[in-house]
Amino acid sequence: MVKEEAENMSEDMVIDGVKRPNQQIPDGFNANYLKIYYGNFFPYADMYKWMSYGNDGKHPGCDQSYFGRREFSFTLDNDIYLRFQSFNNVAELENSIKEKCPVKIDIGPVYSVDPAKRHAYAQSGDNVFTPVERELIFDIDISDYDDVRFCCSGADVCAKCWPLMTVAIKIIDTALRDDFGFNHILWVYSGRRGVHCWVCDGKARRLTNEQRAAVTEYLHVHKGNENSLKKVSLVGNTLHPFIGRSYAKVLKDFFEEQFILSQTLFSDEERYGKILEMIPDESITSELRGKWQDKKHSREDINVVRWGHLKNLVQSGKQKGQGIRRCVEEIVFTFTYPRLDLEVSKHMNHLLKAPFCIHPKTGRVCVPIDPKHCEDFDPSAVPTLSGLLEELNMGALGSGGEAELENTSLGESIRYFRSFLHPLLKSCKEEIESGYAAKVQQSKNTLSW
Repeated sequence: MVKEEAENMSEDMVIDGVKRPNQQIPDGFNANYLKIYYGNFFPYADMYKWMSYGNDGKHPGCDQSYFGRREFSFTLDNDIYLRFQSFNNVAELENSIKEKCPVKIDIGPVYSVDPAKRHAYAQSGDNVFTPVERELIFDIDISDYDDVRFCCSGADVCAKCWPLMTVAIKIIDTALRDDFGFNHILWVYSGRRGVHCWVCDGKARRLTNEQRAAVTEYLHVHKGNENSLKKVSLVGNTLHPFIGRSYAKVLKDFFEEQFILSQTLFSDEERYGKILEMIPDESITSELRGKWQDKKHSREDINVVRWGHLKNLVQSGKQKGQGIRRCVEEIVFTFTYPRLDLEVSKHMNHLLKAPFCIHPKTGRVCVPIDPKHCEDFDPSAVPTLSGLLEELNMGALGSGGEAELENTSLGESIRYFRSFLHPLLKSCKEEIESGYAAKVQQSKNTLSW
């Protein structure tokens, strides 16, 4: 829709004292309607509770400056970037968002001092402006799988390739919980082509850059670039427990039962040729090429049949070489294992888009995803800007206010987000109380001397 049409339509619609339209609101993103979304749907109070991590209470152990040292970044229309925004309370955050109407909100780290006043501290000569806390974050983008998906490319995504994101959630979430002991993990749909992960435990937020890099490298299996023939190398007589678990519980079945069928990996020579290049034994690849030249039809799907041929030949007792033994697993990992944006996870000062933003290319809300039911998530079915405004016209918000959000199509996402916050904030408050008690006891011990 051109700008003039949008402005004409906005004249027909006035919400909260403005005339409401009779015609259907157009799909997609519309900057003229974003202000209405921020005025009626954005969950400011919940976001404030989350970013405060229990420090918004009255307990003497609370750090009243905590929220005010968090960086927010706004992207305005026409790619105007406002970095190092900070707010002392939820009212300031809400007023600024409503006033500036950012097309994107990013969240950065908690700094040692108020980021909006960083220049004043820089003039003092002391290097005091530094990040001190930041969630451990992960960014996974479907476009990084373009060399192994054939249904879409770039920003496009469909029901055939989106399950790669589901697999990524299952594997990374399990590793973070079982291998690192994290409990408070929030997964969020990016609004278009990927997912974001926020690990919110106190011990995760306080990780150094070196520790973040160590966690990231632990999870990083897919290596090499788009020109590398072999992107995964699994060495040793036995697989690392994390690798073995990922393969046995998630990747193997997904690859064999879904992915080779949805992407028709063995349907033509160009596609299966890339797979054969991963096998370091010319006698095996020659035998398979010869067998697959046979055009005889089978009752089974050709992709299933040819994958069976490859597995049987590579895993037969004749093949003793170490490089051959792991070929099947390496092929599966190359096509399906999560591909992380490493730099985002390794450094505390990286920004990540806030949940409940509207994606400017799709008009979709960046809603949380329940990892326990991630296979049920459909990116094409999430609430949209136009859909929410239609609901507003129909009176879904009643008297208004954030309490009424659960009555809209955002309701399920809001309820899940609040169910995530409850145990997180409970643990934060317990940590604040125990930390304060320890300081009091230490003070008493010092005085007793």
